[in-house]
Amino acid sequence: MDKIKISIIDLLTSIANAQDLVTARLSRHQQQVAYIAYRLAEQLGYSDEQKRDVFLAGLIHDIGALSTKEKLELIETEAINANSHGFRGAKLIEEFKPLRKAAGIIKYHHLPWDNGKGLEFNGERVPFESHIIHIADRTCAQIKSKDDVVNQLPDILHWIKDREGAVFAPELIEAHSKIGGKEYVWLDVISDCPVDMIYDIDLKSTLILEIDDIVDLAMVFSRIIDFRSPFTAWHSAGVAKTAEKLAQIAGFSPYECKMMLVAGYLHDLGKIAIRDDVLEKPAKLDTYEYNQLRAHTYYTYRLLEPMEQLKIINTWASFHHEKLNGKGYPFHISGDNLTIGSRIMAVADIFTAITEDRPYRKGMEPDMVERELNKMVKNNEIDGKVVKMLLENYEEIDSIRNRAQMEAARRYDDFVKSYGD
Repeated sequence: MDKIKISIIDLLTSIANAQDLVTARLSRHQQQVAYIAYRLAEQLGYSDEQKRDVFLAGLIHDIGALSTKEKLELIETEAINANSHGFRGAKLIEEFKPLRKAAGIIKYHHLPWDNGKGLEFNGERVPFESHIIHIADRTCAQIKSKDDVVNQLPDILHWIKDREGAVFAPELIEAHSKIGGKEYVWLDVISDCPVDMIYDIDLKSTLILEIDDIVDLAMVFSRIIDFRSPFTAWHSAGVAKTAEKLAQIAGFSPYECKMMLVAGYLHDLGKIAIRDDVLEKPAKLDTYEYNQLRAHTYYTYRLLEPMEQLKIINTWASFHHEKLNGKGYPFHISGDNLTIGSRIMAVADIFTAITEDRPYRKGMEPDMVERELNKMVKNNEIDGKVVKMLLENYEEIDSIRNRAQMEAARRYDDFVKSYGD
């Protein structure tokens, strides 16, 4: 077995939903844009493949807006530097082949039409699909509440029409006007799950990925998670590589070791739903903030749960704060109910957290690490056998962890230098 069958739509919908969990103002925005963009592409007579590409781009169009503040600014008004998050988003996902077309689309999705000049930017061709995402995004931003969306239509359509030529292409204005007269479109948009309201083509078609492709995709997601804060910009890389090595020592098969690597990259996926000020606080969190942060493992589990093929990976990733004595969180799983994979991930996460350097403190020295881990074993929090494996191979594992994090830090620095504005 070297392939996993997953639906790319399910996966991206989970990421879109995670982005929208931070505040009610963002609720379903990614899905809404994907839905409107799809209906516009449909109205324009696009092929099924073109409609699918537009839909995928809509689902992740704001993936480069790493902070909640930036996401809200982009919904409420187009900031002067609104293009930057499109470029960041494209950079984050372009290395993953199935999303390469979507990356090219979202790169310029805030570029104005400018009477046709918007088909080019700095000598590079701009896909017309970028302008579809732009008008869909601005349309959804104009919806003030879900209760009376049909009554809002005249104002929304007028607002869009008023920007014909300068901001939006005339061809798109015409298509927009035609779907504007269909009430079901707007009632679909404000539904609980707009993406489920599209039945025309098999958007849920299964995309078959080899395990190495899943690793690549998980790495993309880990950067989206970690790059939100300079305090954790390279954390997932260290956890993933540490967990992979521990799994290898424990006798996992090569395939299972790659599954563990994926779980390591995804273990903090739920942090997408945590407020920026909590993630970036350099001081000790108060009780209220700590409880908010603890919820991230719950979100990781729920976001991955719909994908049955990732079930094992999900349990390894999501239970990394559970403890053998049942005093962990959020599910309070204990004893034999915690699999060896989950136990390995817990140790990998703790080891990485206490050994890695962060901007506000240095990582622990080996003797302190050993004392801390053994204390947790004594308290029946983590698995003594896993800790023993780690300590017996300490130098090799720490070197692997350090190399992975140095590479991740380099990527983060390059990313910030190029796309930090």
